[in-house]
Amino acid sequence: MSKLRKIMLRTVQGIILFILLIIGLLYLTGNQYIIRGVQLTYLKGHKTANIDDYKDFDNNIILSKTPQPWFEHELYNQIPLSDTLRNELERYKSIGFFVVKDGEALWEHYWDDYSAESYTNSFSMSKSVVTMLLGKAIEQGYVKSLDQPITDFLPEFKDDEFAQKCTVGDLSAMTSGYDWSEDYYLPLNPTAKAYYGSNIEKQMLNRDFIEEPRKRFNYLSGTTQLLAIVLQRAVGISISQYLQEEFWQPMGMEKDAYWSKDRKDGMEKAYCCLNSNVRDFAKLGQLLLQDGKWNGRQILDSAFVQKMVTPNYKAFSKNEPARYGYSIWTDYEHEPNFYGLMGHLGQRIIVIPSENLVIVRLGHEKDDRNMGKGFLDNDTYYFVDEVMKMLKKNNLLKSQSHVEKNPAAESPLPGH
Repeated sequence: MSKLRKIMLRTVQGIILFILLIIGLLYLTGNQYIIRGVQLTYLKGHKTANIDDYKDFDNNIILSKTPQPWFEHELYNQIPLSDTLRNELERYKSIGFFVVKDGEALWEHYWDDYSAESYTNSFSMSKSVVTMLLGKAIEQGYVKSLDQPITDFLPEFKDDEFAQKCTVGDLSAMTSGYDWSEDYYLPLNPTAKAYYGSNIEKQMLNRDFIEEPRKRFNYLSGTTQLLAIVLQRAVGISISQYLQEEFWQPMGMEKDAYWSKDRKDGMEKAYCCLNSNVRDFAKLGQLLLQDGKWNGRQILDSAFVQKMVTPNYKAFSKNEPARYGYSIWTDYEHEPNFYGLMGHLGQRIIVIPSENLVIVRLGHEKDDRNMGKGFLDNDTYYFVDEVMKMLKKNNLLKSQSHVEKNPAAESPLPGH
């Protein structure tokens, strides 16, 4: 064997040994989830989780029952998107854009072979869904109120002095004081472990609370996951089953949905990973717009909806914009006022009450440039402002109509 071949062989052996050593260390330190994370991101050409990765995980199926398709506006897809809006959507690799005006589909566009049949990841929009489930659990008596202590459901924290003061409402409002690091790119952090790990409930219950609850707003995915554990224990069924029974089927969702889990017999990744399509995601926004009412039935208590969409002012300092209610992002300083469900990589369900308007955008990237448009993500303002301009240009704003419609009027879906 030549000297060069010996050197090459030793080099390859050294690399293999090094890789095996790293893998061994990951398992010894309980960080083997990183291996799965690398396989599902970097080895597939991604830098973070992606909107199509539900196929890589086990899922609970949320079944639809009697679909109620959206009625189409008389100008459905007849008005071209503005150049500014189309450029924004395409620049950041949007895959779906859907706008509902007065309960009717007005715009519906798809890119890159995605369609109304496609399933993509909600990411953190699901946090709002979990809080909707909390509202239903309170209404049905499984949870007493937003002020009920979490230790009633999570006795694992009974000796934690800060957890003893934490309420279920704190988990929803992001004022819990829980120990968490929110990062979607670094592999060694609890968010990545929750996403790629195999026992999310154990992970959540093994962490601590590190400060007094209700001191400040601190956006933490772990608190939504804790809230899901509370709901699962309180109601006695999975949050997927609860969503199916109390929202998905009563609202006539057009398609089944998939909620990704940590393992086959495990738990939903509640803080993210509800996989659906633009049309059904839009119904979640429409439900909030209609103060929880659907098809003549009060699906979610109207007072609870108002609690969700009202900024939790106590959680913010005087010089800080009050931008979050109970799992809902808000901007009531912008004109028009709006609130929304927001997710990683620019997943959006935006509600503009004054115009009876719901905007849904799904895609691969988000526009996080700081252009001074507002205190939420930059793309949000593009969607709101450009849609408003297009409505005004085509005399579709309420102020341009002789007959004003009730902004909380129910959608004219079949059966409404």
